[in-house]
Amino acid sequence: MRVRAAAEGEPSGRRLLTLSLTALGVVYGDIGTSPLYAFRECFKQEYGLRLDIATVYGVLSLIVWALILIVSVKYIVFIMRLDNHGEGGILALLALVLRIRRLEGQHTVPSWVIALGLFGAALLYGDGVITPSISVLSAVEGIEVATPAFAHVVVPLTLVILVLLFHVQKYGTASVGGVFGPIMIVWFVTIAGLGLVEILRAPRILLALSPYYAVRFFLEHGTAGVIVLGAVVLAVTGAEALYADMGHFGRRPIRVVWFGAVLPALLLNYFGQGALVLRAPDAVQNPFYLLAPRPLLYPLMVIATLATIVASQALISGAFSLTQQCMQLRYCPRLSIIHTSRVEAGQIYMPEVNGALMVGCLLLVLGFRSSSALGAAYGIAVTGTMAMTTVLFYVLARRRWRWSPLRAAGLTAIFLAVDLSFLGANLVKIEYGGWVPLVIAGGIFLTMTTWNCGSRLVTRALARAAMPLDRFLAEVERLRPPRVVGTGVFLTADTQGAPLVLVYHLRHNKALHEEIILLSILTEEVPEVPGDKRLEVEPLPDGFHRVKASYGFMERTDVEEILARCRALGMRAMPEDTTYYLSRVQFLPTGPGRMMRWRKRLFALMARNAGSVADFFGLPPNRVVELGARIEF
Repeated sequence: MRVRAAAEGEPSGRRLLTLSLTALGVVYGDIGTSPLYAFRECFKQEYGLRLDIATVYGVLSLIVWALILIVSVKYIVFIMRLDNHGEGGILALLALVLRIRRLEGQHTVPSWVIALGLFGAALLYGDGVITPSISVLSAVEGIEVATPAFAHVVVPLTLVILVLLFHVQKYGTASVGGVFGPIMIVWFVTIAGLGLVEILRAPRILLALSPYYAVRFFLEHGTAGVIVLGAVVLAVTGAEALYADMGHFGRRPIRVVWFGAVLPALLLNYFGQGALVLRAPDAVQNPFYLLAPRPLLYPLMVIATLATIVASQALISGAFSLTQQCMQLRYCPRLSIIHTSRVEAGQIYMPEVNGALMVGCLLLVLGFRSSSALGAAYGIAVTGTMAMTTVLFYVLARRRWRWSPLRAAGLTAIFLAVDLSFLGANLVKIEYGGWVPLVIAGGIFLTMTTWNCGSRLVTRALARAAMPLDRFLAEVERLRPPRVVGTGVFLTADTQGAPLVLVYHLRHNKALHEEIILLSILTEEVPEVPGDKRLEVEPLPDGFHRVKASYGFMERTDVEEILARCRALGMRAMPEDTTYYLSRVQFLPTGPGRMMRWRKRLFALMARNAGSVADFFGLPPNRVVELGARIEF
C-alpha cells in the first residue's frame, strides 16, 4: 500500500498520530514479523551452538546491535537524510546518482556503481518473492505446535492463503488499508506482552543488551560465530522498507514509530524467547509460539497470520511501485498498470507482476516446505541491497553533501563492514537455497540493462531515420497537402526531428490535420515534476506545435491533462476531434552497435511482448492509429 503523506515539514499532533499509525501498518510489517523465525534460525543444528547462557546472551546481543547499527543508526539517522525530493529507496538513490552523472559528466560516477545500484533494485524482487512465502509459512506453522497431528496441513493452508492474498490484489489496498495499522498495533502489543512475561521470570536476560556478549560470542565460536550472522540478519530484513516508504510518511513518523513502539516490542520478544530457551531448552524448536500459554496458541496463530499478510501486502505493493519506477526510468518494458484508487495515484495493480510473484511464492513453498528451510534463501537479497545502498550513500555523501573523502569513506567503511559481514555469512547458504534470490535478481538485472541499452540504441536509430523538422516543414509548404478538420497528436521520443510516424503518415495518406502536435513525454530523474514545469511548448509554422511533457519517475503520465494544458495555451485539441498516431516498430537486431546479437534479440522479444503504448498512456482506443515500421538496431 502507498499512502501519499504530503510529508513536507515536520508533522505534529493529530497528523503525526495518523501518519504514525499508518506507517506502523505499512512500513513495519516485514521487520515486525521477524520474531516468528529469526531467533529460532540462529540455533539450527548445523551451526552447532550450545544452549548455554553465554551462547544465548551472545545471539541476543548480536540481534540487538544489528537492530541498533543497521536500522537505528544507518537507516534512521543517516540514509533517510538522503532523499530525492522526499522519496526514498534504492531507485530514488540511483536516480540521484544518474542525475549527478548527467550533470557533472560520466567520469564522476563509474558505470559499475550504476550497475551495483541496479542489481540492488533487482535483489528487492527476490525479497518480494521470499518474504510472503516465509512470513505466511512461519505463521501457519503454529499449527504444528498447537496440534502436531495437523502438521500435514501447513503447506496446503499456506498455499491457499497466498493464492487468496494475490487474488485480492486486483481490488486494491484502499479498502483494507485502514485495518493495517490496528492489526499491527495488536501484533506489537501481543509480542511485547509475551516477551515481557518471560523476562519478568528471568530479568537477568537483559544483561545481553551489552555488546560484551556479542564480542565474547565471536571469540568463543570463531568461524561458526560469523556464519550465525546469516541467521541474525533475519531480524533486520525490513530495514530497506523504512527508507523506501519515507516519501509516503516522512522521516518523523517513521522515526517516532520505530523508537517508540517497534524497537521496544521487538527487543522484548527476542529477550523473552531467549529467557524461555534457557528455562526450557526444548522450546528452541519454535520459541515464538511456545511463549504463549496453550489456550492462546490458536488466537496467536490467527494474529500472526494477519500480521504476515500485512507484511506480504507491503512487499507486493512495493514490487508494483518498483516496477513502475523502472518503466519510467527506462529499465523495464511497458506493463499493464491499473489504478485502484481515484485519490492515491500510488495505489496500483500490475497483473503481470502480481502473477509472477504468486507463481514464485507458490513454487518456493512447494520446494522448501518449511520456514526453516526457506530461511537459507532469505538474507542474501536483503544484505546485498543494504551493501549496494551503502555504496550509493558514499557517492551522494561526497557529491551532494560535499563531505570530505575521509569523512565519507570512514562512515561508509563502518557501514560496509557490517553489511559485508552479514552478506559473507549468507554466501555460505547459496547451495542450500541462497541461489534463489541471486537467480531472480540476475534475470531481472539482465532484462533491465538489456532494455535500457536497447532503448538507447533504438532511440538513436529512430533519430537517424527521422527527417529534420525544418526539412519536413519545407516539404509540407511545397506540397501543400489537404488539411482535414481536427488535431493529430504524434507521440515521439525524438524531441528534435520529424517523427517517423508523421513522415509515413504524410507519405501514405497525402493529407494532414489542421493542427499537428508533436508530443514527447519525458521522464525526469526526480519523483515529481512541479505543475508549472510540466509543459514546454514550441509553436511552429503551418499549425504545427512541439510539446514536451515532463513527468517524475513516481508519477503517472496523463495525456488528457497534457491536452487540457495545450488548450489553455491556445491550441484546439478537442477530445472529440483528436486522433493519436503511434508507430508500431518491428526491431531487427542486424544493425551496428556494441550490443551483442543475443541481447538485441532479447530486447526485440521484450518489445514484442510489451504492453501497447495506447494502453500505457490511457489513450481512447477508437482514436488511435498505428503505422508499422522496421528499424535495424
